[in-house]
Amino acid sequence: MNLRSSWVAETGQTREDTRLTQIGATTPANPLEVRSGILPGSYDGQYRLSGFWMEGHAGTMSTTVHEGRAVIQADGGQGAYPVTLAEPFPLAFAAGQAQDRYDMVVLRIYDDLYDESGLTKAAIEIIQGTPDANPVQPALPDIALPIYRVRVRAGVSAGNGGINWNNDALDLRTPTVAVGGILPVVGDTGNGAYPGQFRDSGGALQRWDGSAWVSYPSALGGIAPSGTLSTASYTGQYRDSGGVLQRWNGSSWVSYQPEPKWTDYTPKWGAESGTQPSIGNGTLAGSYVKTGTLVHVRIYLKVGSTTNLAAQASNGNWTFSLPVPPPSVTWKLDGRVLNVLGFDASAGLQYPGSGLLSTTGGGTVRNLRESLKQGNAFWDKGFPFAWAAGDVLSIYGTYESAS
Repeated sequence: MNLRSSWVAETGQTREDTRLTQIGATTPANPLEVRSGILPGSYDGQYRLSGFWMEGHAGTMSTTVHEGRAVIQADGGQGAYPVTLAEPFPLAFAAGQAQDRYDMVVLRIYDDLYDESGLTKAAIEIIQGTPDANPVQPALPDIALPIYRVRVRAGVSAGNGGINWNNDALDLRTPTVAVGGILPVVGDTGNGAYPGQFRDSGGALQRWDGSAWVSYPSALGGIAPSGTLSTASYTGQYRDSGGVLQRWNGSSWVSYQPEPKWTDYTPKWGAESGTQPSIGNGTLAGSYVKTGTLVHVRIYLKVGSTTNLAAQASNGNWTFSLPVPPPSVTWKLDGRVLNVLGFDASAGLQYPGSGLLSTTGGGTVRNLRESLKQGNAFWDKGFPFAWAAGDVLSIYGTYESAS
């Protein structure tokens, strides 16, 4: 049985057994392999990653790689190699050639049992690239962890300015931590190894949910800060989008508490008896705001010279359609009214009134009457005054919608 153990058998434990079963600084990559990388940490706690930091020497081709610890994963059956650089290590790059090239600084493992190199060691090496007008990174050995890429410009040398370490050295170091630890990364786009794994990505704590890295407050049901979340992980997730609270509805982000805005609609003007009204060259308009089941509505009618008042019945009982229907629950409907105001332009008089809510025709306001009237004299072409061109009827108020 190919089951490996460490420090159990009195004899026969191999170096491979030890590498395969070591459970120290190993961020899992899959059930058998771990993430290659450098252990985080710095002397003063100021930096995420100080191990194997490369310090170039100005005006030269020389650099120093500083101390650190790392883990380098080989093939699944070969195991992971822990390495330690206990003191600074000097490196020197070859002079530039006719064209630019990319050189790679790597942590490399030689293991003669697998590579027939005749060597068994860990090394810090420079893998020299090929000069080209558009240089590319050279291929790396099988068991190597890249830590820096250096662009060696054409003709550069120790006597000719040396390498520009500020602009031409690219830091490729990636961290690894113990299983269950929070992985500090910057710009890392790799997938997680298991749901519930955490990482610190540029100062934001993130959790792998099985398919994506999700900001940790979002995974807990909290509100993701502005700019941290573009795609939600579940319906009902919330985010702050530039000061606007949004909720993921399963397919898109929608404002959870939208800013109230008036929406225009065209009411239908009707009568319960006789010829139906026709606005002609008058004006009939409406607008409303709906927040949940709360509806604010306003309806405006201004009689025109061709409005068909003469054709209407004297007891027509005007109605006006609502933007959304009210509920059909009796106690929520009976006696519920909107405000009505009639303006007789020729007399300069206003007539305050009210109108009852109704579910008829998908929702209407009907039985318009004066506020102080006791009888059933409903508004029509001749009441509460003889309507004529220029007269205005306003209906406004708040009611509960059915949904």
